[in-house]
Amino acid sequence: MAESVQAPDLASDGARTPSEDPEGEHSCPEDAGQPLNEEDEALSPTMAGFKHENVESLYELLENLGSGHFGVVRKCREKTSGTYYASKFIKTRKCKGSRLGLDREQVEREVSILQQLQHPSIMRLHDVFASKAEMVLILELISGGELFDFIAEKEALSEAEAIEFLEQILEGVAYMHSHHIAHFDLKPENIMLLEKKMPSPKIKIIDFGLAQKIEDGVTFKSLCGTPQYIAPEVINYEPLTSATDMWSIGVITYILLSGISPFQGETDPETLTNVASGNYEFDDRYFKETSEMAKDFIRELLVKEPKDRMTAVECLVHPWIKPLNRKQVVNRSRSSINMKNFKKFNARRKWKLSYNMVSACNRLCRMGLLCNQLKAEENLRQCESDQEDEPTSPVSLLRRRRSSCS
Repeated sequence: MAESVQAPDLASDGARTPSEDPEGEHSCPEDAGQPLNEEDEALSPTMAGFKHENVESLYELLENLGSGHFGVVRKCREKTSGTYYASKFIKTRKCKGSRLGLDREQVEREVSILQQLQHPSIMRLHDVFASKAEMVLILELISGGELFDFIAEKEALSEAEAIEFLEQILEGVAYMHSHHIAHFDLKPENIMLLEKKMPSPKIKIIDFGLAQKIEDGVTFKSLCGTPQYIAPEVINYEPLTSATDMWSIGVITYILLSGISPFQGETDPETLTNVASGNYEFDDRYFKETSEMAKDFIRELLVKEPKDRMTAVECLVHPWIKPLNRKQVVNRSRSSINMKNFKKFNARRKWKLSYNMVSACNRLCRMGLLCNQLKAEENLRQCESDQEDEPTSPVSLLRRRRSSCS
């Protein structure tokens, strides 16, 4: 049985030097910049295709886009093509027991998954560089911001317009699942726009830090995720499948249409209890303008039994997504999302993310981990939570967030 460990968000992890080890007890040779040799690569089959030269020989490094605990993200330009990308520098652990950097196998797993996914709705990995203590991921430059932020700027949005975005998400998820890969962390923060200022913005699903290859005969369980978006089987520590992603799609759709979360409680334990019960309702105060087809779509996803949920392929042919007649088309166009309430939800969501980020930076500074960095960078909003060493339990599932530059 394959079981997961808490996986910090690679996009939000910032750089630290070996000398900044707060414990000072795990010293390793200073080999961060030394390339791996053939013997090193042979020990890790997933390293195939990684480049071991200096990234600056092929890319011009430009301004910083963001930073966190284990790395920094910089805009870069490929010298041969002139194309712009985002380069994510990730510190990896140089020896067992070190608390500096991410576990190398974890990073390699995410890279391996991204290498298998080539779809317009999924963030693309262009190149990978590796040394003994650092990895550099050259990623598609996604500059349009979060989908929910984009929608919150609108005065009105019909269900038909919202479906244009949901359809792209579903197409990406269906493709992912067809390759036996589950994301396991679908939420608004991980659904971005490639570019904001275009007639029909393109969706990009990001952050595959918790993603897993689902293999026949192998049971996978995990207690990781964001409380209000995870499925009951996560809380109950039961086997996870691609159906786990479909529950998250149901929650996202519910929020998009109403501006409220179906299971959100006052505390994380309360939220998890609500999710485990699977009980929710369509309150007329928030769903007055919602079509019955949309409610049926959600009902087919927020089902406690994973095997009874619609698959992504089935979602794409549901009458709400793909109307069967003219009457259904008219119903969609006349129904709308609750924009007033949605704006309030998104504002609360953004405030909570900002509050958590500043709190995390303050905590790390008290631990002596970020003092040097904070002196150089006054903008706390670029700092992200370090959850690497926190325990994971059914009643304290840790929120994971993407960097604003992912």
